[in-house]
Amino acid sequence: MPLDLSNFDAAIVDLDGTMVDTIGDFVVALNRMLDDLALPHIDAPTVEAMVGKGSEHLIHSVLQQVRATSEDDETWFERAWPRYQHHYLAINGEHAEVYAGVVQGLSALRARGLRLACLTNKPTAFARPLLASKGLTEFFDVMFGGDAFDKKKPDPLPLLKACEALGTRPARTLMLGDSSNDAKAARAAGCPVILVSYGYNHGEPIREVDADGFIDSLADLGQKG
Repeated sequence: MPLDLSNFDAAIVDLDGTMVDTIGDFVVALNRMLDDLALPHIDAPTVEAMVGKGSEHLIHSVLQQVRATSEDDETWFERAWPRYQHHYLAINGEHAEVYAGVVQGLSALRARGLRLACLTNKPTAFARPLLASKGLTEFFDVMFGGDAFDKKKPDPLPLLKACEALGTRPARTLMLGDSSNDAKAARAAGCPVILVSYGYNHGEPIREVDADGFIDSLADLGQKG
């Protein structure tokens, strides 16, 4: 069924895996962090299955993966977290690429008069510079990182707060994402949700997620409705 953009006043767009392929950044920053901790490296496919639930969750998952025991996880996390932040900020965007069709898709949404919010579980200090370095900041009226609210996606709170900031009702606000986190948050908030067929869905098939539709590129938004 064609997506009629006239049904929406705004759109909320995820960042990692939806607009920008950031696995390269994650792998480099994580492995430099692991070097600091004298722990073994981790590879891209393993990282990809862990991304999407916030940086804290990612660090915990990586530490559980590379360590032989889960004892003293918090102690290790307290050591790892500042090192990860240091290394990520140092290379933010250097090993990341904007997906094909993203600029066209965002331009199509703006051309239809939709207000746009970028909503990500990535820390704000990482997300804002990444958007700027990739030339995407200008498309968005507001931007919220994973530390902007008390809860992250898949909780509906960030989407509801984004709708408030945009001045739109959830039913008239389209969620665009790449994972079950985005879909669950959208369903709970009352937002229609479209997922991209690429991106990071915790290692699970994206088309098995409960969503209102799937697209292979954000550029498809300009060709529907």
